[in-house]
Amino acid sequence: MRIEKPHHLIYGTLNDYLTGEELTDTDDERIRQDIFRLMVEQKDFSKDQLTPRLKIETLFSKSFVTSTIEVTVCCNHKQVMVVRYGPGSLVSRERAAIAAARVLNPDHRIPLAVVTNGRDAELLDTRTGKILGYGLESIPDRETIETLLTKVEFLPPLQGIERERELRILNAFDVERCCY
Repeated sequence: MRIEKPHHLIYGTLNDYLTGEELTDTDDERIRQDIFRLMVEQKDFSKDQLTPRLKIETLFSKSFVTSTIEVTVCCNHKQVMVVRYGPGSLVSRERAAIAAARVLNPDHRIPLAVVTNGRDAELLDTRTGKILGYGLESIPDRETIETLLTKVEFLPPLQGIERERELRILNAFDVERCCY
């Protein structure tokens, strides 16, 4: 008989840095909270410019997946950047972050995405998929985002087969696979 073991250590609960909401305290959640603190305390965003835990739900090939965007950055009342966290390699997370940024907002494609493992990060242009910067220092601060707003293009939302393609990519990359 196989006994399933949880793959995350649970330390109890903690309060979310941005919302005060009580959350399950895990190693991953502690890193997410560090990312939120970085965005406020070092990158100079106000808490009301950051929206945590937005979700995109997909169902393809009998696989229902809920993709969570750790934090979405708004500036001048527009979503301008998503930040996605995952342990391990950043390169394996780039495409899903781009897909999420392309489909999250119903009014426009979000132009910037960040992938981070909490120790390293990459800033991505979601139109081209190109890496704009490496390291946690590449995450733009509030002032830089405001400057970038004059340079980035807010493309119209994807429709039809193009939207479905991005949703399929998100579904495939974010399906929960657990070790036993």
